[in-house]
Amino acid sequence: MSEKRGRLVYSTDAQVMQRCPRCGKYPCICRRAVVSLPPDKQTARISQERKGRKGKTVTLVSGLQLAEDDLGALAKMLKTLCGAGGTVREGQIEVQGEHRDKIAAKLAELGYKVKRSGG
Repeated sequence: MSEKRGRLVYSTDAQVMQRCPRCGKYPCICRRAVVSLPPDKQTARISQERKGRKGKTVTLVSGLQLAEDDLGALAKMLKTLCGAGGTVREGQIEVQGEHRDKIAAKLAELGYKVKRSGG
């Protein structure tokens, strides 16, 4: 596929003709609405990681199926609880430092099933 100044010049891909009904682009660039499942139907996996972080420990919370806004709100609550920084990256919550026990207790209190994974 070759593009010139933002418009399609030529393509052999049949799906190029099937554009997104909302944004009109292929591939779709608009946000898809993700429905958040209730906490009692989800299992949060909590692990710690150091690789690729210059030896600094990060607590990861993964396996949650939440909308972006809900995931951001949960991340903010967990960071405030631990008094640490962090981020949401690729559907995972990252909290700086070793906080598995605090996070596990808080998520269990909120109704999530909690599994510790990794070391």
